[in-house]
Amino acid sequence: MILYPRLLSLSLLFGSPLVLLSACSSVPSQNSSTSQINTASSTQSLLVYGGSILTMQGDQPQYVEAMLIQDGKILFTGKLSEAKTLAPQAAALDLKNKAVIPGIIDAHSHLNSVGMQQTVANLYAPPDGDVVNIPSLIQAMKMWAGQNPEFIQASSGWIIGNGYDDATLQEKRHPTATDLDQVSKTQPVLILHQSGHLASVNHKALEMLNINEKTKNPDGGVIRRIQGTQKPNGVLEESIVIQAMMQAFKNMPPQEMEKMALKAVNTYVENGYTTVQEGRADHGTSELWRSLANRKQLPIDVVSYPDISSEQAYMLQHGSSQNYQNHFRIGGVKISLDGSPQGKTAWLTQPYLIPPEGQDKNYRGYPAFPDQTTVQEMINLAFQNHWQILAHANGDAAIDQYLAVIGKAQQQFPSTQRRDVIIHAQTMREDQLDQAKKFGLIPSFFSLHTYYWGDWHVAQTLGEQRATRISPTDSALKRGMIFTEHHDAPVIPPKSMMVLDATVNRTTRSGKLLGADQKVSPYIALKSMTDWAAYQYFEEQQKGTLEKGKYGDFVILSDDPLQIDSQKIKDIQILATYKEGQLIYQRK
Repeated sequence: MILYPRLLSLSLLFGSPLVLLSACSSVPSQNSSTSQINTASSTQSLLVYGGSILTMQGDQPQYVEAMLIQDGKILFTGKLSEAKTLAPQAAALDLKNKAVIPGIIDAHSHLNSVGMQQTVANLYAPPDGDVVNIPSLIQAMKMWAGQNPEFIQASSGWIIGNGYDDATLQEKRHPTATDLDQVSKTQPVLILHQSGHLASVNHKALEMLNINEKTKNPDGGVIRRIQGTQKPNGVLEESIVIQAMMQAFKNMPPQEMEKMALKAVNTYVENGYTTVQEGRADHGTSELWRSLANRKQLPIDVVSYPDISSEQAYMLQHGSSQNYQNHFRIGGVKISLDGSPQGKTAWLTQPYLIPPEGQDKNYRGYPAFPDQTTVQEMINLAFQNHWQILAHANGDAAIDQYLAVIGKAQQQFPSTQRRDVIIHAQTMREDQLDQAKKFGLIPSFFSLHTYYWGDWHVAQTLGEQRATRISPTDSALKRGMIFTEHHDAPVIPPKSMMVLDATVNRTTRSGKLLGADQKVSPYIALKSMTDWAAYQYFEEQQKGTLEKGKYGDFVILSDDPLQIDSQKIKDIQILATYKEGQLIYQRK
């Protein structure tokens, strides 16, 4: 989960239309080809053959020789000779021994915020950036500031970075206001933690945010202090981060917002996604995508989930739908029940291994909504209005809270068509999986945590025993439960093959295998990103597998994930993305 998806909808406050250019401006014409693939021209019929076409149907891998797409939908899969007989004039797409899988479905992320991630200073550690310590972070901020004076002017002087992580910094701590004063003492500086749940600001920003030693912690947030004093040290947690981001982006011109939105769409398409999510949206973000859809400018399907805690009026006015209007729909609502384990704000039943600075040994994080009645009322509202619920719950205490309110809601408003989701479910216990199965809930796991923060969880947050159970995919599988996998972008860039790799291999940054008993096969991991993800969205009749009657959404890969060494999955390249039989991205 991330706290800033709503910020990038601020252009809507100005009532400005957002113009989307071609989904992939770098894509060659439809008649072009690469050395790997002969790309067919745009036509009503497309014959795909000459490679590994993995349909994702059933419990075991199934391949076909050919796939025929007509008018955006799959007309036939099977033998090449039969396909040629059915459509002798179809344009031919020879895969040249490359692989095809269904279009990848994003089970949870924050589409609009990915553009922000790619616009401000990149503070990620390798492999996504170059920041390894606080000096390199300061240097990256200074370099970005020098190269982006127009953006800084547009943001009323704010110098902004995204993606730092105390888990990967050599100092193993958050940069402070004093550290960030090295970037500037006269302009406000804000850097967002990779989790999206914390941030750090300089003294000028503290002044502009009116945060001082007399400022109390807001509900659901923490202002960290210099040890032994009440003076803020520049590090902010949870709800106060939202306030800081709102301040930084409040004067951002609509055209800058438009640029960021365009970058976001392109990034997902380049990673093979044909259905994407706007998680925890506000009304402005939802209307942003609706506006694009109404002008038929969305190349892929976008499903928005407004925040039920702040957007009840909007949802009561618009509701949710399982039908797209020009590639957009509102799928339900999002509720966030706690923070992040890597940021030590997730709500646990047992204490953190090493508490954050200023907390005692019994610190277990904290809930977003301490009053259970408040959560129950929101869940009941969703049940009454038939809104699917995506609940952010990282810590097992937050999962307990969700299970308790879901159980009561199901008794009061019985329904067999809910498909409610536990987003992240990082520390989900065995007994909680049993309850989730009983309630028909779908866990959407975040297995990429094993790579990005596995070592940190062992050493700092959870300890070895709990860390090995991060994203318990095999435990869910053994219970006959389906699950989905996500990257929570922009927490982690939307790299689909990295998601697949982590679900299969569970390897940490240091190369350690974390939780061998929770590994699943490449085929099951792919199911979680295609077939089962379509089910999560109530779209299993239209997407998720390559079979007759479904949309011609597919991706061409450099290698078949089922046929190569599993350790090389992360290196698979997305060569092309097709939506409803039309090329929307091709790798140069």
